[in-house]
Amino acid sequence: MDPRSLTPVLRVLRLCLHLLMAGLLVLVAGRALAGDSTGAGAVVAAAVVMAVVYGAGPLVPAVRATRAGAALWLGALCAVWLVLLVLSPDGLWLAFPLYFLQLHLLPARWGVPAVTLTAGAAIASYVRHGQPLNPGAFIGPLLGAAVAVATVIGYQTLYRESERRRHLIEELIATRAELAAAERTAGTLAERERLAREIHDTLAQGLSSIQLLLRAAQRALPPQSPAAPHIEQARAAAQDNLAEARRFVRALSPPDLENGSLAAALERLCATAPGLTVRFTESGTSAALPTPYEVALLRIAQSALANTVRHAGARRAEITLSFMDTAVALDIVDDGRGFDPVSAPAGDGGFGLPAMRSRAESLGGTFTVESAPGQGTAVAITLPLPVAGGVA
Repeated sequence: MDPRSLTPVLRVLRLCLHLLMAGLLVLVAGRALAGDSTGAGAVVAAAVVMAVVYGAGPLVPAVRATRAGAALWLGALCAVWLVLLVLSPDGLWLAFPLYFLQLHLLPARWGVPAVTLTAGAAIASYVRHGQPLNPGAFIGPLLGAAVAVATVIGYQTLYRESERRRHLIEELIATRAELAAAERTAGTLAERERLAREIHDTLAQGLSSIQLLLRAAQRALPPQSPAAPHIEQARAAAQDNLAEARRFVRALSPPDLENGSLAAALERLCATAPGLTVRFTESGTSAALPTPYEVALLRIAQSALANTVRHAGARRAEITLSFMDTAVALDIVDDGRGFDPVSAPAGDGGFGLPAMRSRAESLGGTFTVESAPGQGTAVAITLPLPVAGGVA
C-alpha cells in the first residue's frame, strides 16, 4: 500500500481499481435512486459509507505500513459491503474490486478463501433478493473470482521473476567489478614477481659473483699489496648492494609470504578454497628457501588449487610440503573427476599446466601430473635445494 514501493504497472492498476470502485458505487447508488424504492436512502447511505471507508484506507499510516492494519481496513470495508448486499442486490457488482484487494492485502493462504467467500456472499445476496435465477447469476461472480485469482497470481509470478532477474543482473555487475579488480591485482602481482625474478636472476646473482671474484682476488694478492684496500672496498660495496637487492626481492614478493613462512602461506591457502576441504601437511626438517623458490611453490599451489575448485568437482584435497636432503617437494592431490593429462588444454589465463611446469623448470625443478578420468589428480613439483652460498 505504500506508494513509494509501487512499480509503474502497479500504479496504473491501483488507479484502475480506484476508478472501478468509485464507478460501481455510483452505479449502485444511482440504480437505487432510479428504482424509487423505500430503501433507496439506506442503499445510498451504505454506498457513501463504503466510499468513505475505502478512501480513508490509503490515508491511514497503519494501513500503508503494516499487514495487520491493512487486514483490519479490509475487514471494515467488507463489513460495510455485506450491509450493502443486504440492502441491494446490485451490491454484488462490488465483489470484483474486492477480489483484487483481498488477494493483494492478504497472505495467499487467506486470500483465495476470502475470494471464495466473497463470491458465495454475492451469489447468496442475489438469490435472497429474489432476482430471476439464470446461469449468469452464478457463473458471473465465480468467473470474476477466477479471473482475479489468475490475474494476481500471474502478475506476482512475473514480478518475482523480474526481481530474480534484477538480482542476477546486480550480481553480474558486482561480479564483473570483482573480476576487474582481481585482474588488476593479478597483473600487479605478476609484474612484482617478474621484477623480483629479474633482480634475483641478474642483479643479485651478478653481485654475488662479483663478491666471489673479489674474494678470490684478495687471496691471490701478495701481502701488503696497495690494491688490497681497494678490493676490500669493492667487496664491501658489492656486499651492501647485494643486501639491498635482496631487500628489493623480499619487498616485491607476494603479500602471502610477507607475514610468515611458505608453510604458513600454504595453510592460509587451504582455508580459502570454497566448497572444498583442504588439508596441509609438512614433512621433513623445515629449511629456509630462497624467495624465488617460495614464490614459485606458492603460485603453483594456488594455480593447482584453483583448477581443482573450478574443474575437478572434488570434495577433498591435500597439499604436502616435503623437505628432503637435496630437494623440496610440493604435492597437491584431490579426489575429483580427473582427466587425461595428454589431451589436457594448454591453459587459461596463466593457470594451466604449462604455466606451472614453466615455473618449476625455470628453477631447475621437475613438474609431473598423474591423473585419469574418475581417479582424481596428483600434481608434484620438486625443486633442488640450492647449494649454500650459490643462490642469492
